Amino acid sequence: MAQPTRIQFLRPFTRRFVNPVTRLVAGRLPGFGILLYRGRKSGTEYRTPMNVFRRDSEYVFALTYGPDVQWVKNIVAAGECRLVTGGRTIRLIGPRLFHDPGRTLMPPVVRQFLGLLRVSEFLRMRIEPGATLRS
Repeated sequence: MAQPTRIQFLRPFTRRFVNPVTRLVAGRLPGFGILLYRGRKSGTEYRTPMNVFRRDSEYVFALTYGPDVQWVKNIVAAGECRLVTGGRTIRLIGPRLFHDPGRTLMPPVVRQFLGLLRVSEFLRMRIEPGATLRS
């Protein structure tokens, strides 16, 4: 099990107050996106705002609350999700969790910030080959 991050205690506040506000703009702002996925038990569609980091044909997500949160479990179980970023919708496939204490796939400033928060767990997903981007 991953070591808890320093901001675990903020999770309820973020879900209730921060996410509803950021959902309004995250799909259009640089460095942000909205993950669209279905609950593995309920089938409900969820929209979770995230910081997004593109690396070639993949997107990497820092798991600031660790890998045991529901959105991660739902995406891993489904094997796919959609990402709204830059005003476009992209299908992502092949979720892979990985541990990286050096935060090597993160931009330098983000790497330092995540280090202070003790974030070392990440999720990476491939952009579906041949998928057309929708506006």
